[in-house]
Amino acid sequence: MSERARAALLAATLLAAAPAAAEPAVTILDLPFRAKAMRGPGSEVAVAVATSGLLPIARPKAAAATAEDEAPLAVVWGEEGGAALTLVEGQVRATLIGAEAVEGLAAAETPRGALPGSRRALSGGLSAYLTGPTRAAGDGAPSAAGLTIRERQPVALGGDPKPVPVATMTVPAGPDAVFARERPRTARFGNRTVILASARQGADASALVLVGRPEEAPGSPWTVVARTPPQPGAPLSIAGVADFAGRGQPQVATVTAGKLQLWTYADGAFALAAEAAGFAGGDGETALAASVEGARDRSPDLALPAADRRSLAVLSLKGPVAERARAALPAPAGFGVAALGRGEAARLLVGLEDGRVAVVALDGGGR
Repeated sequence: MSERARAALLAATLLAAAPAAAEPAVTILDLPFRAKAMRGPGSEVAVAVATSGLLPIARPKAAAATAEDEAPLAVVWGEEGGAALTLVEGQVRATLIGAEAVEGLAAAETPRGALPGSRRALSGGLSAYLTGPTRAAGDGAPSAAGLTIRERQPVALGGDPKPVPVATMTVPAGPDAVFARERPRTARFGNRTVILASARQGADASALVLVGRPEEAPGSPWTVVARTPPQPGAPLSIAGVADFAGRGQPQVATVTAGKLQLWTYADGAFALAAEAAGFAGGDGETALAASVEGARDRSPDLALPAADRRSLAVLSLKGPVAERARAALPAPAGFGVAALGRGEAARLLVGLEDGRVAVVALDGGGR
């Protein structure tokens, strides 16, 4: 037998012996209320719940101890209650908290003067939010004329306590454009902090815009420094910002008119790296996608619903868009998608249209 034949036989034997990839398992979280909103790990509400003192006095829903003091956690709530969700030994545990308390924390996401129903982005001493309510052409959807950026300024040490100065400026979306009611995102491109937002271009097109400083000098003005070509359909939903390609710099995943697109930024311009049709985006108030952190050295994946929202797909964006897993949902995705954990051990939370919360276990494990 030739060396090539031996190698082929060995490869076939190993392939036959390898266990088949587990099918994702879907269960429903046992909650005593119908949920209407969800915030994932790292969100302003999740951080506020974790640090507010609410969890130690909450009533555990499960008998096992809930790791309230261990981030990350997700938060869901409705008219009759709320819950902090954590991942403990492969199980999603719910600790019940009052709906009024969560609503109070969520109210802080919309600063005074912001577009109603919109949420701000935070990064250290910087915040960005939509202002100047207006209506988009065509469908009359709530939109904003500007993006307001507030930055805490340095304070000299010594002497009497002084209020922290804050610099504020508003950036317009550009000629014949308005900002869509999509939460802005902050990111680090190289050594620069930038803000990503969705803009409406006329009646039936939208674009991803990057707001930054042309110069990194302190106090230099913020402005729109790059935008993608107008894409048919509006509004554009920002599905994720992560190093999906594993090249050391974030890419931006967007969804417009059922099409997922992956954008890279370099030399002052966006470039389209990959695209695939058949997926659903958020509606401005609802995030319908989540980045799934990879295990070991694997790049993050992206989880989002199919166009009909009746299944959840997990995609690899390292190169051409490749579907790694798909799970049928017991009802259409409605009010959110979030991820707890990493890699195959991750649990994906999907807020369904009927108020239930589905748990998708990528490794086939139970809830």
